[in-house]
Amino acid sequence: MSTATAVKTIRIEVKRQKDAKSAPFWQTFETPYLPDMNVISTLMEIRKKPVTTKGELVEPIAWEAACLEEVCGTCTMYVNGHIRQACTALIDEVATIQGDVAVVKLEPMSKFPLIRDLIVDRSKMFESLIMIKGWVPIDGSYDLGPAQPQDDHVRKLRYDLSRCMTCGCCVESCPQVSEKTEFVGPAAIGQALLFNLHPVGKAFASDRLEFLTGPEGISNCGNAQNCVKVCPNEVPLTLAIAEMNRQTTTYKIKKFFGLGG
Repeated sequence: MSTATAVKTIRIEVKRQKDAKSAPFWQTFETPYLPDMNVISTLMEIRKKPVTTKGELVEPIAWEAACLEEVCGTCTMYVNGHIRQACTALIDEVATIQGDVAVVKLEPMSKFPLIRDLIVDRSKMFESLIMIKGWVPIDGSYDLGPAQPQDDHVRKLRYDLSRCMTCGCCVESCPQVSEKTEFVGPAAIGQALLFNLHPVGKAFASDRLEFLTGPEGISNCGNAQNCVKVCPNEVPLTLAIAEMNRQTTTYKIKKFFGLGG
């Protein structure tokens, strides 16, 4: 909304669920409007006195948050139908105005196992990092000397890719990530490129490319480009997917002709 001078109340409509086996239900809460509030600060106010608009005292809403500055990635949820980080969702910007009431609808992500209310289990994202060997191999903690010089364009790309916080926005928005496919998702592909570009991390490049040529890999990408649109840190995911597509193609050709990875 462009102005909030007339708004007096924030109304939060939350899709709740006690656990993965329970049926979902909706509850509505209201709290006085204050300038510069975001979704998380509003939830904190409601937690002090979790009474619904029907006058029912209920269990506090469960959600996750840590850094409150769009770094940790834990507070991902649907805010008025858009997947994003709740900590940077300012009420003044995301709410729908109904008279003097700012209305915000909150829902959990749907492509991750639900734990409770707005909390989901993002373990599969971290498991996918294991699949693509998302780390730099070292043989000790001693001083290895100066790193290899690197092209500044590569350095910048590596930095942009490193900004991924495994928040899940890209996975949630990707139409190819579903129960019908094994697709690992855009975040893991971006991290595979990040470590393939690393002077030491590229030691596992063949392993990453081998994985990405399988059923969970790059061929399942439908090029919808939703991932790059919803990424809160503007990680160049479509660029990463295109580059990894090129690398996997080259890898498969070399492998076919017995030229090695």
